[in-house]
Amino acid sequence: MLARPSLCFRASTVALTALAVLLALFGLTLIDGAQRAQAVDRSADRALVRELGLTDLSLFTEARYTRHLSQADRHSAFQNHPAALEHFPSGGLLPPPPQFGSDLR
Repeated sequence: MLARPSLCFRASTVALTALAVLLALFGLTLIDGAQRAQAVDRSADRALVRELGLTDLSLFTEARYTRHLSQADRHSAFQNHPAALEHFPSGGLLPPPPQFGSDLR
């Protein structure tokens, strides 16, 4: 009897094939997201903003000084004491506004 040759792939072939499949799926996800973003009707969002009287962009939901950068003051991150650690992770994601560093010379 003739023995069937076993399918034996190199590890690099398997890894590159998996990477190609995952990249293709990621690309399809991006395409789907772009199509859904174009089809969104924003009229309900605009009506809610008008009804609630919302004015500012909310970047983070944690503390007042991270919600909108225009509402921050110099010491709001250190409300307990000047050497207090940052309580919220989003405080470390954004740099301080440029006007806060201009008079510190």
